[in-house]
Amino acid sequence: MRERATVYKEKLKDPVLSSPEGSPTKEDAEAKPEEDHYCDMLCCKFKKPPLKNYMKHLQLPESIDSYTDRRYVAWLMLVTVAYNWNCWFIPLRFVFPYQTPSNTIYWFTMDILCDIYYLCDLLIFQPRVQFLRGGDIISDRVEMKKFYHSSMKFRLDVVSVLPFDILYFFFGFNPAFRANRMLKHNTFFEFNDRLEAILDKAYIYRVIRTTGYLLFILHINACLYYWASDYEGLGSTRWVYDGKGNMYLRCYYWAVRTLITIGGLPEPQTLFEIVFQLLNFFLGVFVFSSLIGQMRDVIGAATAGQNYYRSCMDNTVSYMNTYSIPRVVQNRVRTWYEYTWDSQGMLDESELLEQMPTKMQLAIAIDVNFAIVNKVDLFKGCDTQMIYDMLLRLKSIVYLPGDFVCKKGEIGREMYIIKQGEVQVLGGPDGTKVLVTLRAGAVFGEISLLAAGGGNRRTADVVAHGFANLFILDKKTLNEILVHYPDSEKLLMKKAKVLLKTKGKPAPGPPVQQPRGLASLFGHKQETPKLFKAMLGGQGKEGLTRLLQLKRQQDIQETQAEAEDKPEREEKKPVEPAASSAPPAQKEEPNGGAKPKPAVLHRGTTNESLIISMSPSPRAGEGEILKVEVKEKNKK
Repeated sequence: MRERATVYKEKLKDPVLSSPEGSPTKEDAEAKPEEDHYCDMLCCKFKKPPLKNYMKHLQLPESIDSYTDRRYVAWLMLVTVAYNWNCWFIPLRFVFPYQTPSNTIYWFTMDILCDIYYLCDLLIFQPRVQFLRGGDIISDRVEMKKFYHSSMKFRLDVVSVLPFDILYFFFGFNPAFRANRMLKHNTFFEFNDRLEAILDKAYIYRVIRTTGYLLFILHINACLYYWASDYEGLGSTRWVYDGKGNMYLRCYYWAVRTLITIGGLPEPQTLFEIVFQLLNFFLGVFVFSSLIGQMRDVIGAATAGQNYYRSCMDNTVSYMNTYSIPRVVQNRVRTWYEYTWDSQGMLDESELLEQMPTKMQLAIAIDVNFAIVNKVDLFKGCDTQMIYDMLLRLKSIVYLPGDFVCKKGEIGREMYIIKQGEVQVLGGPDGTKVLVTLRAGAVFGEISLLAAGGGNRRTADVVAHGFANLFILDKKTLNEILVHYPDSEKLLMKKAKVLLKTKGKPAPGPPVQQPRGLASLFGHKQETPKLFKAMLGGQGKEGLTRLLQLKRQQDIQETQAEAEDKPEREEKKPVEPAASSAPPAQKEEPNGGAKPKPAVLHRGTTNESLIISMSPSPRAGEGEILKVEVKEKNKK
């Protein structure tokens, strides 16, 4: 009851230290849960969402953010598939005799489906895409439509859907009339940009896209070779296609060997064949070299981080070999490099964030570290902006297995937050006993940030159990932040005192057994007062026996003193007799210069004295110290 009363008194004096949980509001009490919708089928009830939720997902927004809306990216993918269908199969159907009267209906059906995608993109999606004007995002529907209609993209989209297919009725089903469908290339490149922005490993898609460019160029070259062979006459010369086997595969094989300049092909015979072959060689050298250079850039960008890591590690190893660093240290350095790269994908996270604006750095730091820092009791109730500033100053460091994070007795200047891994707090007589194991999310050393007067020394050794990734906040950085937040500084000082009291309390002892039988009527024996224990000068019977001996000696000395002073009292009548309730007088010692001791518990001449005195504590804020000592008097 006393402890509970003390806690409530502290909460009344300082309401900031009370529980941070908020009381329920009226809005929370009046909030009603959403109604559940069930469907009865086959004597069973199935929970289903209402129809309006489906309509919300299917309904198109009034404006589309092309950078963040995933549904827009999915739509661009459908349009891109239709665009690739036209780019690959229009030349194929125009040159090779794959389109016949028996399968024309299937080609015509796919053409109609691609045209529907083109029209929906032109009439529904593109007029809803937001745009920038002077740095402002314009989301008004009329303005977006005007902006799209005034762009070059709109003109190309309109030309790409012009129905030249009507000419089929006059000239037959010739795929050349659909060549305008290949003008919708802006949508294809826009899809590539948006997809790369949302992929985790965009370089994989870049490699696939570059490979697709190469295959498409070879495809066009194969179509041109078959057209040239058909123009010259199939099998008319050794250079042209002879018409045997799979026509597309044989022409594609010729295109690969020609465009990549492998050689080993029949020599052209006619002037047309010579000119065609020269143009093919020239175009092949230019295109192939461009694609190879682009592929090199893509792979180089994908492995730039790995190359930087290898360069740093090789330079460090070379430095250690130059100065003959021991092998044990070199192995630990290599281990640190390998684990840091495998766990983080980079050696220093701050280097990546330095290129971003401060607001973006703060947004990333809040998402990554705020949940961890918010668990620290020391910072609960502080200014949110102060915590944000602190998040930007946290430093990440990796400790290897067996590394000492801090040692007992050293000056504590940092607070540690465990991001990943485990650390062990060691103690015991030899300092090797594991007292507690701290895991991810735990915090230690926070009191050292605000401790003063020599109270910031570490009380135990902390060792990394395995690989441990810790966040560090040093005292200097915290002081620089608190200069701008005086209210938070006062609160932190109060929190530090409360945490010191909480962590400084001794561990609770074993529970006291309740008395049984008749002994329960008398209750527990109260603990001996601390002042009386100090007066006893010892524990148990020994202290009490010594006190009784001193009391007997004091009574004997008083009796002797009264017998000696009795004749003198009869001759000299004192005006004011000494009061019996006066404190005992201390008889002067032979050395006249010695001062009398305060609060001496004896009278007359005694061999021993019980001295009780108070002296200030050497530590600030701890009050005074009570001293009890037994002193023998000097003999004459």
